[in-house]
Amino acid sequence: MRTDLIRKTALTAAGLAFTTGAIAGPLTAAHTAHAATPTASVQTDRKPHGERELKVDYAAQPNFYYCGPAATRNALTVQGKNIDVDAMAKVMGTTEDGTNSINDITPVLNKETGRKAYESTEIRSTKADDKQTDELRADIVRTVDDGRAVVANIAGTATDTDGNTHAFEGGHYISVVGYRDNGKTVTIADSANPDTAAYRISVDNLADWIATRGYTS
Repeated sequence: MRTDLIRKTALTAAGLAFTTGAIAGPLTAAHTAHAATPTASVQTDRKPHGERELKVDYAAQPNFYYCGPAATRNALTVQGKNIDVDAMAKVMGTTEDGTNSINDITPVLNKETGRKAYESTEIRSTKADDKQTDELRADIVRTVDDGRAVVANIAGTATDTDGNTHAFEGGHYISVVGYRDNGKTVTIADSANPDTAAYRISVDNLADWIATRGYTS
């Protein structure tokens, strides 16, 4: 595997500023090695017109099956926390088959947050309906306004607001760290590849991406 280090920089995908430590080169087409252990800080400033972004100290995942722990780690950095992904993987029961479900993520987020702030929500249908999409939008806005990130378990292919596709047919975990247009568009922190660490997607597309799985907020 490559272990070339990329100098500390600011990721500006989708016009967003993510801070990051040293990042190893790609492991596979869909997954990459992770960053060193950067510090984190919280940004909860309200932006105009129903917008808010949380500051993420981003790290890519160290292998193809650590997306659950990596997404959880990135989510926790918005609260100023930096938890080791190996420790989280052990608690979540993560194996080379991945992390089983969003219900394995929620207890870790609550433990590290220090209160029972997170609850799991499943979208069991193959496509989200209007009610499920509206609930997801409201949950993202509420959670981000509380200074916390959402973690979502997704599967399949989705298209972001720039027209780029993101495909995870076998499933993946991502963090949702901001919103605009009152939650109609949301900001993703994706541990799979530092080249696409940050992007925006409509909440409708995100809800369908989550369908058959779930999220915690």
